[in-house]
Amino acid sequence: MEPIFFVHITDIHLSKPGKQPLFGLTMSDKLHRVFTYIGKLETKPAFVVISGDLTHDGDLEDYRFLRSFLQEEERALGVPIHVALGNHDTREPFREGYLEEEPSDASYYYSFRNAGLRVVVLNTQVPGTHDGRLDAEQLDWLKQELAEPAPVGTILVHHHPVVLTPTAMMDSHLLQNPQDLAAAIEGSDVIGLLSGHIHFHNVGALGGVPCASADGVAFGLDPIAEGVMRMLDRSGFNFVLVKNGQMIVQPMTMPGEQRLLVEYDLKKLQAAHS
Repeated sequence: MEPIFFVHITDIHLSKPGKQPLFGLTMSDKLHRVFTYIGKLETKPAFVVISGDLTHDGDLEDYRFLRSFLQEEERALGVPIHVALGNHDTREPFREGYLEEEPSDASYYYSFRNAGLRVVVLNTQVPGTHDGRLDAEQLDWLKQELAEPAPVGTILVHHHPVVLTPTAMMDSHLLQNPQDLAAAIEGSDVIGLLSGHIHFHNVGALGGVPCASADGVAFGLDPIAEGVMRMLDRSGFNFVLVKNGQMIVQPMTMPGEQRLLVEYDLKKLQAAHS
């Protein structure tokens, strides 16, 4: 079977035009630069998948703008763009504004196939919080989905990562029940997991299965800053290759100076709110 190449993007934090830009940055411009870069690649990707935090505020008009923006980028690239939800996303406006369905708080997860590869897009949101968790209903669905192997394997895409990070602070941003996910995929054809949320590249394994988080498109975080959240003007993503039954990931960073946007001292913030 021929190798399958695709692009994994995450944390785009789009807002409709006219809103006060986050950190003074127009996130749609940053995302467009990434898509322009992808469009110039010698090898055309089979698809693009975005693993959550599609918008920053989760408003209805943000999702309507996101829909028209991604439709335009799809036409330019000539490949499909698939999306997952993150902690900054809200389900009812997403379903109404992006999917053009009746508003609903139903969890959004699904699977799709490309040339023998199955991609399962999960929803790790805990509504009303920034936490990540997979509920029992979704885990049961996942087990049923994986009951029949796909020809070249399965990759899971979700927002909250499962791999430990360089700092205790960022470890608090991980999926809260990785053991349940590990049990659900044990003995299955899952060859890799892709996630976002932490805004830097991070690679490890869950029960022997490779896991890769991608840098954010909207901004990056300093992965080794302890006690502070140091946000940087940086955009990254992952090239992903499925070859010989393996998921191979190449972390990519767009050129730029990576200037400091803002730094939050978490102890000071906690003291101010105590």
